[in-house]
Amino acid sequence: MINKKIIIKSVITAFAFAAVFTLLTKRNEILPVSICQWGLFFEKENTPPIPNLDDSELNPYGAYYHGNLDKKTIYLTFDAGYENGNTPPILDALKKHNAPATFFLVGPFIEHNPEIVKRMVEEGHVVGNHTYDHPDMTTKNQQEFIEQLMKTSNRYKNLIGEEMPLFYRPPEGKFSTENLEWANRAGYTTVLWSSAYVDWNDNSQPSHENAFEKIKQRTFDGAIFLLHSTSKTNAEILDAQLTKWEEMGYTFGDIRNLVADYGG
Repeated sequence: MINKKIIIKSVITAFAFAAVFTLLTKRNEILPVSICQWGLFFEKENTPPIPNLDDSELNPYGAYYHGNLDKKTIYLTFDAGYENGNTPPILDALKKHNAPATFFLVGPFIEHNPEIVKRMVEEGHVVGNHTYDHPDMTTKNQQEFIEQLMKTSNRYKNLIGEEMPLFYRPPEGKFSTENLEWANRAGYTTVLWSSAYVDWNDNSQPSHENAFEKIKQRTFDGAIFLLHSTSKTNAEILDAQLTKWEEMGYTFGDIRNLVADYGG
């Protein structure tokens, strides 16, 4: 016969373990796993978030999620899987404020929107590699991983006539330690992010007020902002948001200087 006291004790222990595991996961106090879904815990406003992998685990692989925490610099990055008319006004706002940005593009974006990509480069922005067709890169072997990057970089070179800058962002922020190593060996800097908000759903765009508030809360020295250039809200507020950052004393960093300017 099973002892009820033992059962009760086991259940209590299991719940206690689950609670501790959840807490430690938020605070990044457990050992990293080989596959990571990039995540951030925003504990306090205007301070760096707590990531599920920290600098000591990322930087040796040439991977970064923030810049120098002692400089009032913000890095603007935009992910784009397709074009829906919102990139041109975003480029207009960036040009008005002389603010460099990095656009992480998939291969078909380059193929289908050559004039927009040319404009990005002509206006001083960096076009980064977001893979060819946005797969789960943790399911790829090394050859498949490199092929995803090469297909996109070849599309860029055929269009621009120059090698694509070696900056990589994992689709959906999902990667493995092997992915980071492979990218690093290929010369890429893996750029994650430290600030973002829910801007990617075309059918449920945030209000201007909500966007301004979330961005304000997640602004801090050295932040790498992830925004989506498909966002109608971003296209409408970016000019005003850039002004807000400038009024706060921020400058906009070029991702090509991230590593040189970096300070943990």
